[in-house]
Amino acid sequence: MAVPVLNISLSHRVKQMSCIILPAAQYFVETYSQDILMQHAANSNASQYTRRSFLKSSTVMVAGLSVADFSLAAPAKETLAVSGGAKTVTFPREELAALTKWPRYGEVEKKIVCDMLDSNRYYDVLPVFEKEWQEYTQSPFVKNHINGTSALTSMYFALDLPPGSEVMVPSYTFFATCLALRFFNCVPIFVDIDPKTATWDVEDAKRKLTPRTRAVVPMHSWGLPCQMDLISDWAREKGLIVLEDAAHAHGASMMGKKMGTWGMMGIFSFQASKVLPAIEGGMGMYQTREYYERAAAFGEYNDPIKFPPDSPVRPYAGTGFGQKYRMHPLGAALARQQLKGLDQMNALVEKNVRAMNDRLTRLTGVTEPLCRPEQKRVYYHRNMLLIDFKKLGFTRDALVKALKAEGVDVNFWDYPEQHKLKIYAEAKWWHHPPTIPASMPGNAYINANHIFLPLIYGEAPELIAQYIQAFEKVWAQRANLASV
Repeated sequence: MAVPVLNISLSHRVKQMSCIILPAAQYFVETYSQDILMQHAANSNASQYTRRSFLKSSTVMVAGLSVADFSLAAPAKETLAVSGGAKTVTFPREELAALTKWPRYGEVEKKIVCDMLDSNRYYDVLPVFEKEWQEYTQSPFVKNHINGTSALTSMYFALDLPPGSEVMVPSYTFFATCLALRFFNCVPIFVDIDPKTATWDVEDAKRKLTPRTRAVVPMHSWGLPCQMDLISDWAREKGLIVLEDAAHAHGASMMGKKMGTWGMMGIFSFQASKVLPAIEGGMGMYQTREYYERAAAFGEYNDPIKFPPDSPVRPYAGTGFGQKYRMHPLGAALARQQLKGLDQMNALVEKNVRAMNDRLTRLTGVTEPLCRPEQKRVYYHRNMLLIDFKKLGFTRDALVKALKAEGVDVNFWDYPEQHKLKIYAEAKWWHHPPTIPASMPGNAYINANHIFLPLIYGEAPELIAQYIQAFEKVWAQRANLASV
């Protein structure tokens, strides 16, 4: 897709919003000053010319403004907005809505859909999109599906495991990762997440291994890759099949290898909220022809006749295996266009997240899910920050209330833990009853100690600077939050 970039200037609001000029200039320098610094250093005494001295002594042009001699100090102790003080974030709401809107469809997508409707040819787009996705991910085989849930269902059918086989799944996930197993008489083993990463905890999986365990299904939460090298090594040692739920992780990779291709099979969702949105849609990824043919024929009755004559699935031409999971062609058309700009959009979002998080994580008790250097994450849904509320001595409700009063778009959403839901506690749905863990401390910690900030899909130094200033203002007076 042609990525629409919104460039919000500082200069057009200087008179009425002078309070944000300084943090915006600071954001500019922290984000873009390295090249300038290197140029100065090349012509100066490198041992004396540091980044700090550059920040203190240089005159930097930001959006046409000359801003000199500013510091990185925390803001003065202004009265919190929640206590009647002035609101920090004065960025126009309509511009914020434009910067954070998702999905982002433009005139190109509208024309593609209209052209398809006018052409009266629909299904030709499906193999074209499959080919493009296969080339992008370097997966041996791929198959379109109507959504991520149908892709998961087809993946579990393709496994062809004996009844009663146990499959390790996270409890911190959408229900389809776990619940689709029951249609094939498989049983979930609920695995915790690592509180440092909010992804699969391989040590917990090791503790819960049983003689009936046949496969593991890590889910790349919020676009952050699971530690697939550790998971794969352990699974290989124990003879387990590795699968992937990559519904959040379009474009993410580890050690140069795209998510969805680490396991023997994997899935993506293209639902409207996802990193690559097609309103609805899904994709299956397969390392072997056997898995591919079984998964494809489960949901597409037209596929078996296309398989080689010696394929064991080919005799099922005309019926497949009883489901119809074909992706909607209009969704595939949207997905094709979104794929063209996927890496560019991911890079823009990451740049904005880094500009914000690199500053916010300097604050006491603020971290973000750990991403290893060899992992390339993407950002799904919102920007998750982890807050140690016990350490800080105030509640999440108090923090959210204070930040909202300052004008920050902040919320939290506790992921429903699958192991606590009714259907897993009723034996009639399962070959044998799933074991319900007494506690899952990783799930509990992430759910209780996170907040979400918006993802920004355009150039917005002013907005980012105001968010940083709002956090620093609240943190400077965090002792008062206990009474808010």
